[in-house]
Amino acid sequence: MIYARLLRRRMTEAEAFLWKALRSRRFAHLKFRRQVPIDVYIVDFLCWEYQLILEIDGGIHLSQKDRDLFREDELEKRGFTILRFTNEEVLSHLHGVLTTIENVIKQKHQHPPLRVSEETL
Repeated sequence: MIYARLLRRRMTEAEAFLWKALRSRRFAHLKFRRQVPIDVYIVDFLCWEYQLILEIDGGIHLSQKDRDLFREDELEKRGFTILRFTNEEVLSHLHGVLTTIENVIKQKHQHPPLRVSEETL
């Protein structure tokens, strides 16, 4: 929990840029939280309503692909959908990133998943 708080203060440029678009229900009136602990993992952004996780990947993720895949698999087993974007995608093509998120939300809205409550994690 303390580490998540530290990560909120030290967001990357891409995370801060995306957060500006997501915060305070600015995007599609959805509530996103940032640097959210889920069990032993901390995810960059989370919309509980749709169990949607957004991960913004910098250069370090190139060297930890296996670890990221394991983490993603564990979170998907818990009912979450994970979208990954690179720093460059967020900084250069924010509109495309938001469109992708919107399309996934629309798809999940048509077929709502079983909800995992915050308390169970």
